[in-house]
Amino acid sequence: MSAGGWRHPRELGAAEVQAFLNDLALNQKVAVSTQNQALNGLVFLYREVLHMELGDMGKIERPRRPARLPVVLTHAEAQRLLAGMTGTHQLMASLLYGTGMRLMECVRLRVKDVDFAANHILVRDGKGFKDRVTMLPDSLKAKLQTHLKRVKLLHEKDLAAGQGKVYLPFALGKKYPNAEREWAWQYVFPAAGLSKDPRSSQLRRHHVNEQGLQRAVKAAVRLAGINKSASCHSLRHSFATHLIEKKYDLRTVQELLGHKDVSTTQIYTHVMQKPGIGVQSPLDDL
Repeated sequence: MSAGGWRHPRELGAAEVQAFLNDLALNQKVAVSTQNQALNGLVFLYREVLHMELGDMGKIERPRRPARLPVVLTHAEAQRLLAGMTGTHQLMASLLYGTGMRLMECVRLRVKDVDFAANHILVRDGKGFKDRVTMLPDSLKAKLQTHLKRVKLLHEKDLAAGQGKVYLPFALGKKYPNAEREWAWQYVFPAAGLSKDPRSSQLRRHHVNEQGLQRAVKAAVRLAGINKSASCHSLRHSFATHLIEKKYDLRTVQELLGHKDVSTTQIYTHVMQKPGIGVQSPLDDL
């Protein structure tokens, strides 16, 4: 708006749009996504509605997010949090802390990717669509094996009812048409009921909804009297920090976390306090 009042967008151009976007970043301190939405909206307005080209807007200032340290639990806090949980949610939360997996990596874990003999877990299609290997904590092996026995009984019940299908990624269902019913491809943490896949309309047993675990962890944080804004991801942060405290080198922790650059892993040095691949899980210290 000028001194004389509002001006029509036709009267404005690249310079005014640049100034507006820079103001969002520098003065209004909006998030990157908010500035991107504003830019996309303006480009659409000029190109599709006004049928005008904005032209070169020059350099646009981008919002700068302040560096924040991750929320990390102490060993005692992690112990209290896990002790305040029960059942499958406790097992899942223990895996997050004991392996460094992200929330969705745990939720999407398949039976075939848990190797009890080699004491490791293969994390498929992590961030950046990369695979990696992390440890399987000794203290979780028996619990996980018992859990999988129950899951297998559920799968066998589904098969007997003519169901038992699971979603397969990357068109594997076409290449291996029988794999969707195989035990190895089932989710370690399946949903309680069957649901219709919106992509194919087939009735399948999907993995559990991640929101259930998120709520359970939040409730356990309150129950444990932990005065931190801790979440599922805090368990991953704690995994990394506690390994570094135990003198494991950054490169090892980087590989376990699946970080592209070691500089990402180095942030845990600022918040510090055997099986399979030669690294003992911090969960086994509890």
